[in-house]
Amino acid sequence: MDKKGLMLNKSKNIALIAHDSMKDNIIRWAKENKGILERHNLVGTGTTARLLSEKTGLEVKGYKSGPMGGDQQIGARIAEGAIDFMIFFWDPLEAQPHDPDVKALLRIAVLYDIPVANNRASADFILSSPLMEMEYERHIFDFEKELKDRVDKFINE
Repeated sequence: MDKKGLMLNKSKNIALIAHDSMKDNIIRWAKENKGILERHNLVGTGTTARLLSEKTGLEVKGYKSGPMGGDQQIGARIAEGAIDFMIFFWDPLEAQPHDPDVKALLRIAVLYDIPVANNRASADFILSSPLMEMEYERHIFDFEKELKDRVDKFINE
């Protein structure tokens, strides 16, 4: 199992995302954690980023809204190594028109070994971790090599 390392700085790059019915929850959470969040670089999808900036005073760089491509933009930033972890308050009770995009975003997060919080409790645990204030080396499994090895094995059988 070959792994590639990626060093994260003390100041993390955090993606903040919330489905419409969860926006009030992420705003409340961000207000309560403003002291921690303001020490990091924040990005988010469309309306979530705008509302977080307006309601909390935090600087949150906005991408497109999720259904308009924002989930893919965040996913691309994860693949580039530009996002260190993601807080995504999603609504488990309501189907979303862009559910395939959400699944793809979560898949990319796992592929590139970034922590993901999908609710307040997991977000609280991540933010309270001592690793938030330290450098940290992510270990990204080399899936490209794994795929090549699988193809080579299949061809040679």
